[in-house]
Amino acid sequence: MAKYSKKAGEKVEKAMDEMKHGELKSGRSGKKVTNPKQAIAIGLSEARKEGAKVPKKSTAKK
Repeated sequence: MAKYSKKAGEKVEKAMDEMKHGELKSGRSGKKVTNPKQAIAIGLSEARKEGAKVPKKSTAKK
C-alpha cells in the first residue's frame, strides 16, 4: 500500500522544482527556501490541505 497518494507526489515534485529555480518561499517569513527537506514538507502540507492521502504530521520526541 502506498504511503503517499499520486497527488501528494506531484505536489512535492512541484515544490522541489520551484526550490531549484529559487521561486519557493516559506509561508510565514516569505524567505526563499533552500533546504530540500523543507521543500518536501511544504509540498506535503499543500497536498494535505487539498485532501490528498498523506500521513499525519509527526510530533517531536522529547
